Amino acid sequence: MTSELGTLRGRDLLSVADLSAAEVEQVFGTAETLKREFRETRRHARPPLTGRSLAMLFQKPSLRTRVTFEAGMAQLGGTAIYLPEDAVMGAREAVRDVAHNLERFVDGIVARTGPHAVVVELAAQASIPVINGLTLREHPCQALADVFTIRERLGRSDGAVITFVGDGNNVYHSLALLGAAFGMEVRLAHPAGYSPNESIVARAQSLAEASGGRLVFGSDPYELVAGADVVYTDAWTSMGQEAEAEERRDAFVAYQVDDRLMAAAGPDAVAMHCLPAHRGEEITSSVMDGPQSLIFEQSENRLHVQKALLVELMA
Repeated sequence: MTSELGTLRGRDLLSVADLSAAEVEQVFGTAETLKREFRETRRHARPPLTGRSLAMLFQKPSLRTRVTFEAGMAQLGGTAIYLPEDAVMGAREAVRDVAHNLERFVDGIVARTGPHAVVVELAAQASIPVINGLTLREHPCQALADVFTIRERLGRSDGAVITFVGDGNNVYHSLALLGAAFGMEVRLAHPAGYSPNESIVARAQSLAEASGGRLVFGSDPYELVAGADVVYTDAWTSMGQEAEAEERRDAFVAYQVDDRLMAAAGPDAVAMHCLPAHRGEEITSSVMDGPQSLIFEQSENRLHVQKALLVELMA
């Protein structure tokens, strides 16, 4: 889907690739304004979503996604309605029926599910904006907050180097797409058997060619973090992969982000993690709580960037 700049209202966000670089800049500009206002007074003088409502369809548990969307809607003057897995969809009600009901009740939908096809069908059936709050394929809200955070820290995105250490998962997919579109060098250090989706990589490669960005892959985390501005990691075992936990711990044992790996990246590198973190597995407490950590600023920016997204799509 495409649109002219300034006409994001009513759009869906299923993938970060749904937005052009100029449209992402528009969201970031709104996020900067909202963050500044909220940091100063913990409120907005003229809440832009007064009277608006957001349905939150969550088939996966959440801390950050749920709280940032719920609190964000309240801060913007609107209302968020949380609908857990047992309330909607699946055996109880068809996705299309959920979409056609909710479009008559609320102004937008956030869906956090497993299969990406669920959010695709919701968006196809509903006449109101649908936002992907996480699927097995992508996590676009996380990537938007991540690149926003990197730009705040570095003062730029073009030419920034980010090394993702671990699994070529949904978080990596969205980060690769957005980073490539913004001229970043996105590296992935991963063990054999845990490579990313080939079609996502192909799309990211195309975006990188157009922007001057680059994708790099390898198996040696020490080699790939050298010279990186950001060292990024995620849980080795994500929701729905619990049966693979022991196998994954064995596969990723050499991919822990610890003080030694951060030293290999250099003293100016920062550590990022989308959370929740399993301290002592993919990342150590000394890194999470240390001077190079940008993790909790990154987490806070989920609030500000998602609020900006809600304003742009629903105001």
